[in-house]
Amino acid sequence: MSRAWSISPRHRRRRKVVLAVVGVLLAGTMWVAVSLGSALTNPVYGSSLGARAAEWFRGHGGASIVVWAENEWYSHHQPKIGGKLAKGTIRRPKAVPAAAPVSSIAHLPTPPPITPFASPPVPGEGQWSPAGRLVDGVPAVYETLLRPSAIHTSYVVGVAWMDTKLLRATLYSGSQIPGGGPYPNTAPISPTASTSLVAAFNAGFLMSDANGGYYTDNKTIIPLRTGAASFVVYSNGTANVGQWGQDVTMTPNVVSVRQNLNLIVDNGAVVPAVYNSNNIQWGATLGGGLYVWRSGLGITADGALVYVGGPGLDITDLANILVRAGAVRAMELDINTDWVNYSTYQPATPSGAATPLNGSVLVANMTGGPARYFQAWWARDFITMSAVVP
Repeated sequence: MSRAWSISPRHRRRRKVVLAVVGVLLAGTMWVAVSLGSALTNPVYGSSLGARAAEWFRGHGGASIVVWAENEWYSHHQPKIGGKLAKGTIRRPKAVPAAAPVSSIAHLPTPPPITPFASPPVPGEGQWSPAGRLVDGVPAVYETLLRPSAIHTSYVVGVAWMDTKLLRATLYSGSQIPGGGPYPNTAPISPTASTSLVAAFNAGFLMSDANGGYYTDNKTIIPLRTGAASFVVYSNGTANVGQWGQDVTMTPNVVSVRQNLNLIVDNGAVVPAVYNSNNIQWGATLGGGLYVWRSGLGITADGALVYVGGPGLDITDLANILVRAGAVRAMELDINTDWVNYSTYQPATPSGAATPLNGSVLVANMTGGPARYFQAWWARDFITMSAVVP
């Protein structure tokens, strides 16, 4: 006669624990698969699968892994030293009328050419050309291309100069940067706003990396940090770049403040911290001192805004170009191929709608193209410059 085999209470408890652990692991694996899979198909995380995966890991506790992986990649893909540009890489400047344009709106004088860093200069290098929609018959944006240094001479970066007497600035906010919302000014750019749009460009880091705050629509989204580099927009559309608490402060006419790290240019000179060998503060997600796509924004003594963006830039190169372009104060904006973008728009008529079809990017291989800011899915913040109405 056989006796029926039975499981002891201890074994039953152990089996329940094992099944619970397996269930948790399966549920976690399924969540990761769904969440990561969603990120890999979402263009707001970047234009490439690698960029989207990096953004997902960075936002889910894997920032150190991303930093290590990117440092490894960039350490083995340093920018080429020396080299010549392909013919036609730097555009020759467009012809500008000899006589000063007549306008009913006061405007700033055309900026002087930028002295190139590399010698001998390529024809057109550092020479300004008007870009984008005219404002009351006057160019409000000028652009130029130049090599970022005398060392990396096979790379080209772009510089855009913006007349803040002819243009008004608007900070557009997104559900990813700064988060929250909804916001009155958010992507996509509306049909009404498109009829005066002249230029649009990327803002700064993810707020978790920006070491600063965010204020817009009479609300503090993230507390502002005293001493932070700040882009400030006022109720009349004018803008400024400065150190919060010193050059710029909260006043009744401030409508937006976007902070990102510390100033890289102050009093017309590169700040000493830029030369610090431990410059991880200028791009913690990429190890700081590496040559990558970077962008920056400065203000000149007469109030013009100057944008710089392009590949093969370390923080020192970025600051040096901003100084040479006339910036008295400047800040870094964003880094990485997927995020650096500056676009201008030139519709056929003075009040025509800006569209991706009449837009152009500052540097030929900028990711996203002029269509980026017209996409409903675009969830990062950006800045527009629109024509002042006479």
